[in-house]
Amino acid sequence: MFLQDLRDGLAEIDRQSLRRVRRSVETPCGPRVRVDGRSMLAFCSNDYLGLAGDERLASAVAEGASRWGAGSGASHLVSGHYGVHERLEEALAAWCGCERSLSFSTGYMANLAAVSALAGRGDAIFADRLNHASLVDGALLSGATLKRYAHRDMGALATALEASSARHKLIVSDTVFSMDGDLAPVGTLLALAERHDALLLLDDAHGLGVLGPQGAGTLAHCGLSSERIVLVGTLGKAAGLAGAFVAGSATVIEWLLQRARSYIFTTAAPPALAHALLAAIDLVRAADPQRAQLAALVDRLRCGLRESPWSLADSSTPIQPVITGSNESALALAAGLAERGLWVPAIRPPTVPRGSARLRVSLSAAHTGADVDCLLSALAELEPMT
Repeated sequence: MFLQDLRDGLAEIDRQSLRRVRRSVETPCGPRVRVDGRSMLAFCSNDYLGLAGDERLASAVAEGASRWGAGSGASHLVSGHYGVHERLEEALAAWCGCERSLSFSTGYMANLAAVSALAGRGDAIFADRLNHASLVDGALLSGATLKRYAHRDMGALATALEASSARHKLIVSDTVFSMDGDLAPVGTLLALAERHDALLLLDDAHGLGVLGPQGAGTLAHCGLSSERIVLVGTLGKAAGLAGAFVAGSATVIEWLLQRARSYIFTTAAPPALAHALLAAIDLVRAADPQRAQLAALVDRLRCGLRESPWSLADSSTPIQPVITGSNESALALAAGLAERGLWVPAIRPPTVPRGSARLRVSLSAAHTGADVDCLLSALAELEPMT
């Protein structure tokens, strides 16, 4: 019965055109890759600055392994916290303008840790409905009351905060939303946090490295700082490597160190990775030319799609969704592009709301204007099929 229920569930996933399929990449991350034996022009990674395949980072990883070995050997609180981890956390805090930071192996773990450690039974979490799954899962794990407000609806959030009698209130939001590419109204979020004595947790996974002076992220882009802000950043996107961190006041970071289960009860990331991440931070901070290239590519793509039959999300970031509507239309468009040698992923529910399936075009500074023109030409050829 159990296995048959799983088979039936998989059949239902197929019926709704929702099955996910992995593809094997056979070359380093970059715009031009070999996938399942085919050479393709890819618009699907989060490698916004083109650093994932950069030889300087590859050399830094090798140098780190030579200096620190292959693994950390234990959790941070046993014997797995190395001097290079400490230097990385200091550099991350300074880059983001925070008192302290705490490093994690993945952004998912960082969000689980921060949300579940900062709120619990009797508390309330207020979350944007389009937040990343890791923020939702952290809220559910916390045991706090979860109140989700409509995407970027500050009126609804204000009303919910006003009506809450919870002792502790935690507002949780992406800064750049991963499937829409739009920005949260972080200034208003902070003002509401201050008005209602709440903490504001912001996941800047897709803003760090792309926005703000020296790529310091959405807060720097908006000129905001506050001890109420808890900032989560990931290092496997614009920074080109892997890992994540939570940054904020010394009080908040010490609390997480003492109480965050996905920090305490897991083996620390290899110190070799921390060594390479220090090099990555320097590269990201110096990447103003790449950020200018990204902005130019975004403009080129949006101008080229202005007369297309599909809806474009209101995004000024490298995440440019082309909304088709149905799951079948998104899959058909992605398949048509694949036949022409372009790899653009079709995103369907539950990752996005029902009826808003899309292609998620993700731009990198390693793309050229000719690459974007190639995508535009292919989409134009496919227009009659919609």
